[in-house]
Amino acid sequence: MESEFWEMLKNLIPLYGGPGLAIVSFAAATILPFSSEAALVIAIASGLPLKEAIVWASLGNCSACAMNYFLGTWFRSGVETKIEESKLYSYIALKMQTWGYFILALSFLPVVGDPITILSGFFRQRLSFFIPIVFMLRIVRYIVLAYGFVNI
Repeated sequence: MESEFWEMLKNLIPLYGGPGLAIVSFAAATILPFSSEAALVIAIASGLPLKEAIVWASLGNCSACAMNYFLGTWFRSGVETKIEESKLYSYIALKMQTWGYFILALSFLPVVGDPITILSGFFRQRLSFFIPIVFMLRIVRYIVLAYGFVNI
């Protein structure tokens, strides 16, 4: 069943081109273990023009990052009163206030990047920092990967 799901995601790209890539990139930026980088390479190898592939992958991935942020905000509202008095929570919240914006610089990395976007919402980092940092890093990652793949 699981392999069928991944096969379906992979097939969205050749079937639907850019919009399929956006859907796969969106799914990859959630907690689902799928690679948006692999999806971008599949799209380019399938004939999607380079710049178009970068735009569609960025659109899907950045949209999911925004959704992750708002999921973190929503989750916090449900548990805030239960955890506010925790020493561990207070410690982590203080560290996020101090270092959270620097931690956003790691949000483009596979595996750890998506949880960082959720925690950014949970700890209410300002969107005026979150959006430019996270979106720019994700887009630059796709540009480097796409041009690197084409020049191999």
